[in-house]
Amino acid sequence: MTKKVITRFAPSPTGFLHIGGARTALFNWLFARHHGGEFHLRIEDTDRKRLTEGAVEAIYDGMSWLGLTHDGEVVSQYEQRARHVDIANELLASGKAYHCYCSPEELKEMRETARAEGRSMGYDGRRRDRAPAEAPEGVKPVVRFKSPNEGETVIRDQVQGDVTVANTQLDDMILLRADGSPTYMLSVVVDDHDMGVTHVIRGDDHLTNAARQAQLILAIGWALPIYAHIPLIHGPDGAKLSKRHGALGVEAYREMGYLPDALKNYLLRLGWAHGDDEIMSEQQAIEWFGLDAIGKSPSRFDFTKLENLNGYYIREVASNETLVDICRPVIEKALTRQLTEDEITLLLSAMDEFKPRAKNINDLAASTVFLFVSRPLSFIPKAEKILSDEAKNILADITGLLEKNSVWDADTLEAEIKAFSETQELKLGKIAQPIRAALTGSNVSPGIFDILVWLGKEESLARITDVAKEYTD
Repeated sequence: MTKKVITRFAPSPTGFLHIGGARTALFNWLFARHHGGEFHLRIEDTDRKRLTEGAVEAIYDGMSWLGLTHDGEVVSQYEQRARHVDIANELLASGKAYHCYCSPEELKEMRETARAEGRSMGYDGRRRDRAPAEAPEGVKPVVRFKSPNEGETVIRDQVQGDVTVANTQLDDMILLRADGSPTYMLSVVVDDHDMGVTHVIRGDDHLTNAARQAQLILAIGWALPIYAHIPLIHGPDGAKLSKRHGALGVEAYREMGYLPDALKNYLLRLGWAHGDDEIMSEQQAIEWFGLDAIGKSPSRFDFTKLENLNGYYIREVASNETLVDICRPVIEKALTRQLTEDEITLLLSAMDEFKPRAKNINDLAASTVFLFVSRPLSFIPKAEKILSDEAKNILADITGLLEKNSVWDADTLEAEIKAFSETQELKLGKIAQPIRAALTGSNVSPGIFDILVWLGKEESLARITDVAKEYTD
């Protein structure tokens, strides 16, 4: 019988859910779902000094927004600390760990000497085999793991291949601090075992940790999980990802107007491939995902590609109802009021005309605000330039023409304005651009005939008259 696949995402609550963590969570979630297994969330909050207020909620919120639902209850590493201590004591009893009575001064001197001699500054095992009776007075001991001094530790990694580390490169790591609290390295090993984690999928900055943890797992007598260490995400320039590259929290991408499905699709393609497929549904991603298609080289974050992909999701994937739901709070914030039911209906009916130009939700929402603002409109500089004296004179004539119109639909309005342009021997653009500017306050919008219908006769004429009134008095 094949063992059920169990993965986990284990962030530290020291800030937001950053973009690299979101990709790690996504890979773990997809792998578990692909195999019909379980995906768990563990908060690694052992180091209480590094906790950031609100960080746990930010992690939950980011995971929820991305749709990365976890199975079972969230595990708090801190709440399992008694279990971690028990395992450390078992290692002490079996001679696989020991009390180290090195004073802070002694450790400092050890490191300074090692640095001066060009040696590793890791712990040199000086108290590994000394009796407790030789301990200096007043020093509270830590508990160290008795790491093997000979041989090699091999991590058979599903992404990196076999990674071999000489045991002499790994010092005796601390399991329990002097105050009796467990360290991260011990806690991770115990929690992964107790949660039944079969596959540890995480960033390749944990490769050295994997060798240390593997030694500890084998010393306890447990089976090793299957490891898969993913190359990190770099910036477009190949340097380590930083805030200037896009190393932001997931909530920042939501605020910038990215759709969660678009961001997930983009993150999936950062370091993983399925042939030449760039765009894939969630179901396809679950069906296709495997560790064998993760590349060994760091991927590069590219905002332009993300923006283009987001635009595709807005145009081709997201329903108009979804877009209205997401845009609505952005529009209402700009208006400082709530949309009426009639305005929401209008927004839904007009969405097909607005979304082809949008790269993000903020752009999409901003492009529709003119439908709901109160007169008089404000104008962007390019619109003001269009509204010359000549243009205002044209608008005055158009106002008189449209006021007589008893049929207010796009086809009729288009026919009448085109006929007017021919009568006046003007190109249609000389008329359409001033109308667009007067109706929207901008030089860019959907077609003016649609806008005239959306706004209705009364509002359309009022907006045009606001601009042309000096010629209509």
